[in-house]
Amino acid sequence: MVIGNKIVPFISEFVDALDDVISKQKSQKRLSRKQKYWIAFCLMAILATKSVCWAKFDRVSLGRYSKSALCWFFYHSSIPWEKLLQYSVEMIISLYGIKQGSLVIDDSDNNRSKNTKNIWHVHKLKDKASGGYIMGQGLVFMVLVSPTITIPVGVEFYMPDPEYTAWKKKNDKLKQQGIPSKQRPLKPLKNMEFPTKVEIAISMVKKFNVCFSNIEVNCIIADALYGTKQFFEGVLAVYGEAQIISQIRRTQNIFYRNRKQTVDNYFSKHPGIPQKIRIRGGKIVKASIGSLRVHVFSHGKKLFVIALKYEGEDEYRFIIASDLSWRTIDIVEAYSQRWLVEVFIQDWKANEGWATLTKLQGEKGSRRGLILSLLVDHCLSFHPDQIARFKNKLPAFTVGCLRRQTNLESLFLFITDIFESHDPYEEMDHKFTIMKQNLLEFKKSQKHMVTKDINNFKATKSLKYKKVA
Repeated sequence: MVIGNKIVPFISEFVDALDDVISKQKSQKRLSRKQKYWIAFCLMAILATKSVCWAKFDRVSLGRYSKSALCWFFYHSSIPWEKLLQYSVEMIISLYGIKQGSLVIDDSDNNRSKNTKNIWHVHKLKDKASGGYIMGQGLVFMVLVSPTITIPVGVEFYMPDPEYTAWKKKNDKLKQQGIPSKQRPLKPLKNMEFPTKVEIAISMVKKFNVCFSNIEVNCIIADALYGTKQFFEGVLAVYGEAQIISQIRRTQNIFYRNRKQTVDNYFSKHPGIPQKIRIRGGKIVKASIGSLRVHVFSHGKKLFVIALKYEGEDEYRFIIASDLSWRTIDIVEAYSQRWLVEVFIQDWKANEGWATLTKLQGEKGSRRGLILSLLVDHCLSFHPDQIARFKNKLPAFTVGCLRRQTNLESLFLFITDIFESHDPYEEMDHKFTIMKQNLLEFKKSQKHMVTKDINNFKATKSLKYKKVA
């Protein structure tokens, strides 16, 4: 895929609308013409290459923009990077008239090279496939699920405290050796520079509330990692009227009729009732559901505990909710929205560049590259075909479909640019020559034997007597 001199119209409209939002801020200046063009070009290049890589951007521009110039603009241009994602969210909310929705939180890891030293916040990650460890970056995402559109509204990097990690590794080793706790090293004090994923999630919820106080948040949904007292209390302090939904482990204790027992033990004796539920407002499925308003020990208060088992599953999963006034089925159907953040992460990793090939160094490189990648997701919501689908209440197009369509539009503009030139044939020949130089990388084949020495593949005269056994 190549990118000509022209930007696909809806991308230009997106950047212009983003500039309009920036201009309304008292502390910000409008984007310059070069800044707007650079952002628009980068969004097109990410869609064309599925990466945030200056060398690839250089090639698809047919050498029009050098990788060094693109990189310099990225690191040194006075673009309001810290607020750019917020302004983009504000623009999408205004475009689609969003007034309410649910906040869904999840985390994801992005693998990196084992030898990398310059990529920011790289640390050891558990590899689920092999059971070993790999190097990578951790991210916590928050998406807004509205009645019309689902968009990313927050993201933050996660990095475990190196001092705590080293202490835990040593402490676990000494514990296995039978050394008592008094003789083991003391646990290091909390380092606020390395917040936990729960703390990151709470801070993102607080930031969303400050920036978008006009949005009514019905519920806040997260997986089992966030089913802690700290998370529930932190989020309820921000959205006191919202329903907080998460999961707990089957070994969690509850207090029922003056007796302490695990949730797994209780629901094994009180199995759920077969019911039909609607998943994410669409497909109806069968599930076995049991529920109980009961005191949960780890939270120190009464919560709504639900045992859910879909048809074909062997074991229950246990959902908890903060607001006891909701119906069981409403909590279960609301919790099904959690899957949408996983769909977003999958689309983002496959189509929007940052997780595919990004080697930008330092904190600025990682943060700004990630913001550019998320702007691609917002930008695709500006595609006229996508807007038409939403307005007519039709199923929206996938990110992959819109990316391919945008690339076709870019190619059409490139061809049109050739036809509109003074001498189309000469221009086409010139473009083709540049394409060969920039897009085609000729490598030496190892399959063919030309230039190889194979002259000795024959019998040796002095060994002819060995021919017959």
